[in-house]
Amino acid sequence: MKLSSSWSPLTQRRWAQFRANRRAWWSLISLIVIFIATLGAELVANDKPILVRYQSEWIIPLLEDVPERHFGGEFETSTVYRDPAVQALINEQGWMLWPMIRFNADTIHFERAEPTPSAPSSQNWLGTDDQGRDVLARLIYGIRISLCFAGLLTLATVILGVGTGAIQGYWGGWVDLFGQRIIEIWSGLPVLFMLIILSSVVVPNFWWLLGLLALFSWTDLSGLVRAEFLRTRQLDYVRAARTLGVKLWLLVWRHVLPNALVTTLTLLPFIFTGAIGLLTSLDFLGFGLPPGSASLGELIAQGKNNLQSPWLGLTAFFSLAVLMTLLVFIGEGLRDAFDPRQVALK
Repeated sequence: MKLSSSWSPLTQRRWAQFRANRRAWWSLISLIVIFIATLGAELVANDKPILVRYQSEWIIPLLEDVPERHFGGEFETSTVYRDPAVQALINEQGWMLWPMIRFNADTIHFERAEPTPSAPSSQNWLGTDDQGRDVLARLIYGIRISLCFAGLLTLATVILGVGTGAIQGYWGGWVDLFGQRIIEIWSGLPVLFMLIILSSVVVPNFWWLLGLLALFSWTDLSGLVRAEFLRTRQLDYVRAARTLGVKLWLLVWRHVLPNALVTTLTLLPFIFTGAIGLLTSLDFLGFGLPPGSASLGELIAQGKNNLQSPWLGLTAFFSLAVLMTLLVFIGEGLRDAFDPRQVALK
């Protein structure tokens, strides 16, 4: 891969060091592929066709709700494309392009003769859960929710943690002292108990849970950034820039913040990993996403409640193990790439 000419020599050496770690490099590629595949989950697992051609008309069921009567049916309600009668009506004068998995996260497979949860088969590759829903479809949607949640929570953690740590570390004095006391009190609040209390007042959802956890997840990162700012602000080149009258925002952005971001970047995969584990734990305990949402924690709960169906627990275990392993390998690669001793050897 050709590096941008605008990158500094140090950044190029770090990038080369990261790519030299084959385990970290291929873990990053694998995680990107998984994220892209799950980001378009509706195109991979859905109970609606991707495209319908009927009487010289193109229909995209994912974007438009077409009544059954439009295809010659008897009802004005939304078309149930999995209905064999509806499929026969459409196939008489057109065709349908189905996704690889013909089940959504909430689709119940009523056609199965076996009791639920049913074992893996040609129709349900990873079986069904105790409500007859396809496990593979729920796994795809659950991974997407976990990755998106972890990404947004990591972003919020970085913004709050870096911002708070920068303010404390650069000004120091009473600002730092007062900020540390607030952080000590704030970090001592029992997050799980607050979630239990608030979940009895409001119905938790994705954004509500994200906002609440973001308020408590930045304190550890703030301490590291604060320490870097306290150290960097005393360096000679920072003092010289301040003496020359460099604007405050430019001084922080160009001279102080890059040093603090080294620590932040090496911690990002581990913050991301912790966010996935936190959401999974809350969903498993019943204090996470709304009941019925496709998530890895809900899949683990399914495995615990149905020990006679080992495919449920094994699917949850291996999916979490793969995600966590990839993120840990990426974190190790970033740590080595930003290690001054490793870069100096190149």
